[in-house]
Amino acid sequence: MTTTPAPTFDHAAAGYSLPHAYALAHAAAIAYKDEDAIESAGRSWGFDTVRHFSSPHAMPFPIEDTQAYVMASDRMIVVGFRGTEPVQIRDWLSDASTPPVPGPGGNGYVHYGFNQALASVYPQIRNTVQELHTNGQTLWFTGHSLGGALAMLAGAHLYFEDPRQLPDGVYTFGQPRTCEHILATAHRRAFKNRHYRFVNNNDVVPNLPPEPFTHVDHLRYFDRNGKLHDTMPLVAGLADRGLGRIADPLAPASDGVRDHFINNYLAVLAKNLAS
Repeated sequence: MTTTPAPTFDHAAAGYSLPHAYALAHAAAIAYKDEDAIESAGRSWGFDTVRHFSSPHAMPFPIEDTQAYVMASDRMIVVGFRGTEPVQIRDWLSDASTPPVPGPGGNGYVHYGFNQALASVYPQIRNTVQELHTNGQTLWFTGHSLGGALAMLAGAHLYFEDPRQLPDGVYTFGQPRTCEHILATAHRRAFKNRHYRFVNNNDVVPNLPPEPFTHVDHLRYFDRNGKLHDTMPLVAGLADRGLGRIADPLAPASDGVRDHFINNYLAVLAKNLAS
């Protein structure tokens, strides 16, 4: 397992920066750990309050459960969602047979599975954010894989159901397609320069589920060499992903799964910070 430097959380951060993205990627990564580890990490980053949330029972859609946490200081609040294994999420996102459901605030539609997973914890998270958001703190959502989809939807629910509660930022890593075009368009307007969606080369999950589901802005793309691009033209992106797939001639099919792991996102973020 690749070891990456510990992040430094700037509690006065505002807007986009690579160090802040790196910190929030670590916040997404610790969502996979147990409650003690999350609290220990949160305290080491300067957050004196940590709350945990989990779905009360296994979801009917093939997601094991939903887990999330909120950590808060007197200047910053971070909401992190746990993801799931890349093979598992790839399998159930490939099933397009379940109809989408209405999106946040009646804006368009979202994937049924994401809606169900978030609904099991969102009321408690919303209430906790409102309880702790008493000092004008900035508010950030983050998650990897399934957690990225839930982070995007939680931020959207917060704003579209109460426009006074627009998050300062949503940073996701390996996020699948979460909604259809109507909600994506509304989200792009509301979250302009606030949502950043990181994709690592051939990561298979951002290509799922199939149409009519789509992505929200703004893309940040790591090429096959790990270099971060603010934009990636379609043709150049296809060529780069093709070269990435053949970089490992012994296991080209595994590249899309390997690129999805959160530790590989941390590694390429660290590489760009060091360059």
